[in-house]
Amino acid sequence: MRVLHGFVSSLFLSGATIVSAASSWSFEDATVSVSSKGAGVGGGSKDKLSPSTPLQNSISLGATDTLKLLLTTAEGSTAKRPHQAFLTLADPTTGLEESFVLNVKDSGKAKVDLSHKDLPHQFLTCEKPIAASIVIASFGSSAPYKNKVFDLAITRDPNVPLGIPEPPVRYAAETEIHHIFREDPKSPPKLITIVFAAAVAGALPVLLGVWATLGANAGHLSKALGNATISHGLFYGSILAMEGIFFLYYTSWNLFQTLPAAAVVGFVAFLSGSRALTEVQERRLAELR
Repeated sequence: MRVLHGFVSSLFLSGATIVSAASSWSFEDATVSVSSKGAGVGGGSKDKLSPSTPLQNSISLGATDTLKLLLTTAEGSTAKRPHQAFLTLADPTTGLEESFVLNVKDSGKAKVDLSHKDLPHQFLTCEKPIAASIVIASFGSSAPYKNKVFDLAITRDPNVPLGIPEPPVRYAAETEIHHIFREDPKSPPKLITIVFAAAVAGALPVLLGVWATLGANAGHLSKALGNATISHGLFYGSILAMEGIFFLYYTSWNLFQTLPAAAVVGFVAFLSGSRALTEVQERRLAELR
C-alpha cells in the first residue's frame, strides 16, 4: 500500500514538473487601435491580435494618428505580470529595431501608445511596412514569447518637412593640418630711420648744455671712477651694450636672439647700477657735488 501511494505521488510530481516546464508566456485579449486627432469617440480603426497569427492587413499610422496597443500578459493560462514586455518595431530593409516598453500592471493588463514623435526619424522615411512584434519574458523556466503580430505602414504629411537631427560626432583621424606662418615684419624705410637717428643725435648737445646750465660737475668723474671703477664702467658699458642690442635687433637679429642677450645685459646693469648709485650717494652725503 505504501509502495502504491509513493508511486502515485511520484506520478503527480512528474506531471506537475512537465506542466511547469511546458508553460510559456503569451498574451490574450489584445487589440490595436489607431485614432486620428479630432476624430472623436469611435473614430479610427480597431483590430484584435492573435498570439499565433499576425494580421493580414497592415495598420496605417498617419502624421496625426495615435496607435494604442492593449493586451493582457499571461504565463500559461494565468494572467500575470512579466519582468519584461516590449513592442518591437523592425525595419525589414535596414534591420533597424526600436523597442517600446509596455506599461504592465500586476494583473497583467498592459498598454503602450505610439505616435510619429515617438518613432526614430529613419522609420518615418520607410517605404515598406515595419514589422511589429511583441516580446514577453520573465524569470523562471517558462519560455519567453516573441512573435510578429502586425505590420505598421507609416504615412507622412509631404507638406511638413522631416526634422532630421544632426549626425553624432564620430572621432576619427582628421586631415593633416599645415601651418602657414606669416612673414617676418620688415624694417621701416631707411629715410625714416635716418631722420629719427638724426633727431636723437641732435638732442645730445642739448642734453649736455642743460647739464652744464644746471651745474653738472664733470670734475668728479675721476673720483667716481676711482672709488667704483668696475661698477661705473660696467653700468655705462651695459647701457651702450643695450643700445647695440637694439641696433642689431633692428638690422638683423630676431626676437629669440635679442631676448637672451638683453636679459644678460640687463642683469649686469642692475647689479653694477646698484653699486654705482651707492657710490654717488656716499659722495653726496660727504657734500661732494
